[in-house]
Amino acid sequence: MTSPTTVAPTVRDRATTREAAETWEALFRTQVALMRRFQADDIWDELTMREYDVLFTLAGCPQGGTRLRDLNEFVLISQPSLSRMAERLEQRGLVERVPAPDDARGTIVRLTPEGARLQKEIGRKHVRTISDYVGGALDADELATLKGLLDKLRSAQADIPARRA
Repeated sequence: MTSPTTVAPTVRDRATTREAAETWEALFRTQVALMRRFQADDIWDELTMREYDVLFTLAGCPQGGTRLRDLNEFVLISQPSLSRMAERLEQRGLVERVPAPDDARGTIVRLTPEGARLQKEIGRKHVRTISDYVGGALDADELATLKGLLDKLRSAQADIPARRA
């Protein structure tokens, strides 16, 4: 039996607003620090980091392509900017636009063989830098924990209602 002076431990299910804000700030500042380091790498002669991000995202799509609106879900570029970038990448022969097989009005953007080659070439260099900067700071267990937490945070967003003023 518990004595009246003993307090049973409580379990908090949710983080406080302050904890959530401080964690977000740490995540954001870490991303800024890493992105600045990545941007300073000498591998961005043929593509900008944003262009690479588009090619990398397309490389992960079935048949190397997707609709522009779906691509926009995965890159941090506004829809009009992404459309203009896709045009520039198409002019350079790195992507192509083809009619969507299921919608005559739709367009699929996909990698060309040259776009796939360039994405792989730069990607090999970029992943070595990621390994140095991220893997140089965290061990394998810490990386696995961080990845699991970030995946959980991202996937949970679909179930958390948007906050409206």
